[in-house]
Amino acid sequence: MVSRVIPVDPFDLVIFGGTGDLARRKILPGLFRRYCSGQMPAGSRVIGAARSEISVDEFRDMVREAIREFSKAKCDDAALEEFLGLLNYVAVDARGEGGWDELKSALRDDEDIVRAFYFSVGPSLFGDLAEGLRSHGLTNPAVRIVVEKPFGHDLESARALNEELARHFHETQIYRIDHYLGKETVQNLMAVRFGNMLFEPLWNAQYVDHIQITVAETVGVAGRGSYYDKSGAMRDMVQNHLMQLLCLIAMEPPARFEPDSVRDEKLKVIRALDPVDPESIVRGQYTSDGEMSSYREDVENPASKTESFIAMKCYISNWRWANTPFYLRTGKRLAAQASEIAVVFKDAPHSIFGMDAGRHRNMLSIRLQPNEGMTLGVTIKEPGPGGMRLVDVPLDMSFADALGPDAEDAPDAYERLIMDVIRGNQTLFMRGDEVEAAWAWTDPLIEGWERRGDHPKPYDAGSTGPDDAAFLINKDGRRWRAIKT
Repeated sequence: MVSRVIPVDPFDLVIFGGTGDLARRKILPGLFRRYCSGQMPAGSRVIGAARSEISVDEFRDMVREAIREFSKAKCDDAALEEFLGLLNYVAVDARGEGGWDELKSALRDDEDIVRAFYFSVGPSLFGDLAEGLRSHGLTNPAVRIVVEKPFGHDLESARALNEELARHFHETQIYRIDHYLGKETVQNLMAVRFGNMLFEPLWNAQYVDHIQITVAETVGVAGRGSYYDKSGAMRDMVQNHLMQLLCLIAMEPPARFEPDSVRDEKLKVIRALDPVDPESIVRGQYTSDGEMSSYREDVENPASKTESFIAMKCYISNWRWANTPFYLRTGKRLAAQASEIAVVFKDAPHSIFGMDAGRHRNMLSIRLQPNEGMTLGVTIKEPGPGGMRLVDVPLDMSFADALGPDAEDAPDAYERLIMDVIRGNQTLFMRGDEVEAAWAWTDPLIEGWERRGDHPKPYDAGSTGPDDAAFLINKDGRRWRAIKT
C-alpha cells in the first residue's frame, strides 16, 4: 500500500509563538516533513513571530536544531537548508504596536495566497492577536486562523472567547485544532463505519453491549503543574479529546463527507448526552511510588482536590444508543501509554455449543497509540480433537504492517491538520457551537463534585487507576480492557 501525496498551493503561514515548545516539537518539524514529501511547495513562506528580539539567522538555527531533534523526515542536509531558506522571523508585541508593520511587509500582497495565522500561544492572547491582525490590515480574503486548546475554562469563558474571535473572523475562517482528530486511526474510524456494509448495520444498541474509550498516559504533570491543577483530567482530556472520540464513534452517518455535515452530527451526539450521576464518576489522584513524586508534589499543592484520573459511565439518549453504556477513562501515571476505543458486541442470542464452550463476544479494538491499527476479535474452534471448544482470535491490522515501509512516512496529526488548514478543509476541526455544547455538558459535573467537596481517590503510580474505577464497570458485569502497549 502506497500513500498518495497531494501538494497544496503556495501559502504564507505565520506562527505566533514561533519560538515556543509546540512550534519546536511539532509544527516546524511537521512542516519540514511535508516539504520533504513534496506536499509543501517551495513557493511557500513560514514566518515565526514572538516577543523575542532575535535575528532571522538565529531563528533558522533554532529551527535547524529542532528539526534534527524532533523530525523523522528522511531528507538530506541540502533539503533542510532549502526549507530553512523559506523561513523568516519578526518580533511582534501581541498587545502593543511593535512589529505589526514589519510582519505585514513579510507577507505577500496577493489576495489569492492563503494566509494562515497559527496562534501557538496562551488563550489570553487570542483576542489581542485577532484584533491586531484586523487593525493592522494583515488579513486577506483567504485568511485562516488556527487556535490551540484550551478553548475556555468553562462554558462562560468559551462563549466569551468565541464571541471575541467572531468579532474579527467568520466561523469558516476559524480552525480550532484538536490533534487527536488528525490521527490516522481516528479518520479510519469513519472509513470503517461508513465505508463498510459489514459494520454499520450492527453499530447500534441492538448489537453493541457497551463501548470503552481509554486514554492512558505514563507521564505525570511535572512541568505543567500550575496549569493542570486548575484544570484536571476532566477539563484537560474529557471535555475535548475523549468527547471528540465519543462523537465519532456514536454519530449518525452524515449526508456527505464535508465539514458542516460531519460537525452537525457530532453536535447532535453532545446534545444527546445524559447528565452523569455522581455514583457513575470516579476521580483519582496518583500517589508517590517511592521513586516518582506524587501528584500533590508535582503541582506543589499539598491540599489539592484536582483529579489526575477520571472514569465515568455515560449514556446517549437517542434511538441508536438507548441504554448502551459508554465507559470513558483517562489518567496520568498509569501502567502504560495507550489510547484505545473498544466496541464490545453482545453475546450471541443462543449458544448451540453448551456451557463448556464458554462465553464469547466479538470486539472491535481501535488503537490510536501506540501501534496504530485495528483488531477484530472473532470466535473460532480451538484446533485439535476432543470436542467443540471455542476460542477468540484476533483479525489484526496494524498500519505498520499494512503500509510497510511507507508507514514511517505517513503524516502525523499536526502535519495533516496544518495541510487541511491550507486547503480550507474544516472537517477535522471543532466548530464554536460544538465547543460550547461540550462545556454545557461538562460544567454541571465539575460544579457537582466541587459543591459536594469530593476528594479524588488515591491510586499508585504505574497502576490502572483507583480501585473504584474497576468497581464502576465490574458492578455492571463488565471489565475494563487491560491498559498495555
